[in-house]
Amino acid sequence: MNFKKPAGFGIRFVASIIDFLIISSIFGIVFYMINGNYSIEQTEEFTFQALYTLYLTITPILWGGYVIGKKICKVKIKRFNDDEKPTILNMIIREVVGKYIIVLATFGISVLVSELMVILREDKRAIHDFISGTYVNKE
Repeated sequence: MNFKKPAGFGIRFVASIIDFLIISSIFGIVFYMINGNYSIEQTEEFTFQALYTLYLTITPILWGGYVIGKKICKVKIKRFNDDEKPTILNMIIREVVGKYIIVLATFGISVLVSELMVILREDKRAIHDFISGTYVNKE
């Protein structure tokens, strides 16, 4: 496969941090408006995790491969075979299976393996990229 500019670990990490900060802030504001209090520990609850995974799954489909952090960092998710935007199936496999279920099943070891893959592989693809048929490209 001919990769234009695969995004490396650093830029992907920064994009993830930006996403988490923005989405957890929005969630915190809404939660505060509903309940009158907020704690950072609420980001560990199932409701936040489910909503955050839903955001990471749906937004790239609607926004052509971007989530907020990736848009800011000018990287996007593309399908591996044809360089097009990801489909709903690509994103469900990538986010729900690759980044949630496999991480739980391996007690987090798959996160470390994926990080090493992005750092060491020429195509910069992680486990969730392989199973979903995607990669992350720099603009």
